[in-house]
Amino acid sequence: MTLVLYDYWRSSAAYRVRIGLNLKGLAYEQQAVNLLAGAQGEAAYGEVNPQHLIPSLETPDGVLTQSLAILEWLEETHLEPPLLPKDALGRATVRAMCAAIAADIHPLNNLRVLNALRGEFGAENPQVSAWIARWIGEGFAALEQLISRHGGAYAYGDAPTLADVLLVPQVYSARRYKVDVAAYPRLIAAAERAAELAPVAAAHPDRQPDAQPA
Repeated sequence: MTLVLYDYWRSSAAYRVRIGLNLKGLAYEQQAVNLLAGAQGEAAYGEVNPQHLIPSLETPDGVLTQSLAILEWLEETHLEPPLLPKDALGRATVRAMCAAIAADIHPLNNLRVLNALRGEFGAENPQVSAWIARWIGEGFAALEQLISRHGGAYAYGDAPTLADVLLVPQVYSARRYKVDVAAYPRLIAAAERAAELAPVAAAHPDRQPDAQPA
């Protein structure tokens, strides 16, 4: 099965999908879409993804968009290793952790929002940094409690789940923006343990073919 991931090295959402694909042991081609150059807004990419967002995953059956939908599709179509717990309550808890990141943290800190703050509202860099820190901090505070309640070696239990798949990129983003994460020791420990796994490490932004030098 040929899979093509429309990708950008620093996209948190694409990073999630790379982790999911790697954990499932799936081969895929990468098609870089340069977000900083505005390539996602081109008409040709709009034919792939009408939202002009990254990532998209081209499968033999059609194109999938939205990182959580792609990860759920991977979980349903490639059962091993499982990235959701066996019990319904566990699955719901992991999905809640994922939603806390994908719905409540990441959208407020993605490139579109940050560009709007800078361009439409004239926000300066210190204001933008404070905005980023505020929403990451609020989300991480809640996740720290959830991980303290449900975590083991990883964010939920003692095996990687979709919660880790989303957590690792979000911690990368927090550190990229120099957000103080000292108040979230359980969260950071879980993310760092997951990041050490070979399939997860291979998905790191710095290891992607379109990565730019620091």
